[in-house]
Amino acid sequence: MIPLPLARIAEITSGALTGMADPRAVVRGPVVIDSRAAVPGSLFVAFKGERADGHDFAAQAVEAGAVAVLAERPVEVPAVIVGDTQAALAALATAVCAELPDSTVIGVTGSAGKTTTKDLLARLTSRIGPTIAPAGSFNNEIGHPLTVLKADETTRYQVLELSARNVGHIAHLARIAPPKIGVVLNVGTAHIGVFGGKEAIARAKGELVEALPADGVAVLNADDPLVAAMAERTSARVTWYGRAATATVRAEDVTVDDRGRASFTLRTPSGAAPVSLRLYGEHAVENALAAAAAAYELGLPVTTIAEELSEAEPRSRWRMEVTDRADGVTVINDAYNANPDSMRAAFGALDALAGTRRRFAVIASLKELGEESDALNEGVGRLAGSAGLTGLFVVGEDAGPILAGARAAGAVPDGLRDAAAGTETVSPAEPPDTAAPPGGPRTVVTHVPDVAAAVAALEAVLKPGDVLLVKGPRVAGLERVAEALLGGDGR
Repeated sequence: MIPLPLARIAEITSGALTGMADPRAVVRGPVVIDSRAAVPGSLFVAFKGERADGHDFAAQAVEAGAVAVLAERPVEVPAVIVGDTQAALAALATAVCAELPDSTVIGVTGSAGKTTTKDLLARLTSRIGPTIAPAGSFNNEIGHPLTVLKADETTRYQVLELSARNVGHIAHLARIAPPKIGVVLNVGTAHIGVFGGKEAIARAKGELVEALPADGVAVLNADDPLVAAMAERTSARVTWYGRAATATVRAEDVTVDDRGRASFTLRTPSGAAPVSLRLYGEHAVENALAAAAAAYELGLPVTTIAEELSEAEPRSRWRMEVTDRADGVTVINDAYNANPDSMRAAFGALDALAGTRRRFAVIASLKELGEESDALNEGVGRLAGSAGLTGLFVVGEDAGPILAGARAAGAVPDGLRDAAAGTETVSPAEPPDTAAPPGGPRTVVTHVPDVAAAVAALEAVLKPGDVLLVKGPRVAGLERVAEALLGGDGR
């Protein structure tokens, strides 16, 4: 963060200094919302959440070195009192970004793949200048300004991830840090119940390209019609990426190895170079292309882009983390979040990685799908039921549509009660509703109430050499299944 005296922070946020705050005291960063992260020179922002009130930790933050607290009510330490800490945080980030005209802001949005693309692009921009990017998925109205406030006079690139839970959200984030380059990945079904349809999602995602200046660049997915249509919504120049032959930056000759990692030829107007990704899943090709297209616009040579993409490892947790246990069981932890589109991608990666090995999956009902929830979750069940699994474990409440979809695809219910695991009981005499698929036994589907039950059930069936996919919505906490099976305390 650029150094700012408390008097200037109070001016920016329309706040009042209290608690013996020295207006000349300088905040040099970082700006934090967790008192445990406070260090000398920092500013602690006190948010009142559902489980804790940051105001109660103001003293601890100052004791740790925070210069002051940005708060909504008086605290017994130096503070800037504002009417709304979230609005004040946004105002502070907006002011800091405006003070850095030599820093190029690159925004990334889309229904799926934002974090992976952001991580790849930040790696690429780091080759040509100091770069800041959010940790994990710091992409909302709090995480976004906190990331912007990491920038200082040395920052040349801000690679920012922009999320939307409704129309207008991305426009708001873009006002905080006006982008020069905007990357739109796809329009899918994430949060479709909140938005009301894919067209509304497209309107929201397109706010990024609408925010671009005339001398900016919109990097658009040529393979997604809803993204391609956004070219009409911007005055910026458009560059295309994808697999289509018309894309400016495209992938040719894509292959996938026995670990589910893709290789391809990266083709640009100035030449081509081979890429061998270390990221898992063929869907990572699109993320790599989006990052490559933005980097190409910044002047990086295609050989450098290909080299960096080939060396990139996953940076953010619970996104296609593939771990081999000592006994040969492979666990794919892709449990950060899920929607119907990312479910398809994950099962595609499982298929490529598992090969002839026994495969299992643990999933949970997807959320925020609105009126289409039952139909879309049933589709997920059909996908899982036809994925060649030995066993499918569905965790938690509202599992009915997934179970129905899996059984319709040929999966059979587990007819054995496991009291310890708490599995759902289904009479072994219950006739299957479909005939067994050709080529082998059908998937056995089991409904378990919680993460602990899933872990117990999996521990009872996994054998050396098996492959397990863990995939579900963030609220399900399925990452704890993977962590427990890998030796951590996931229960």
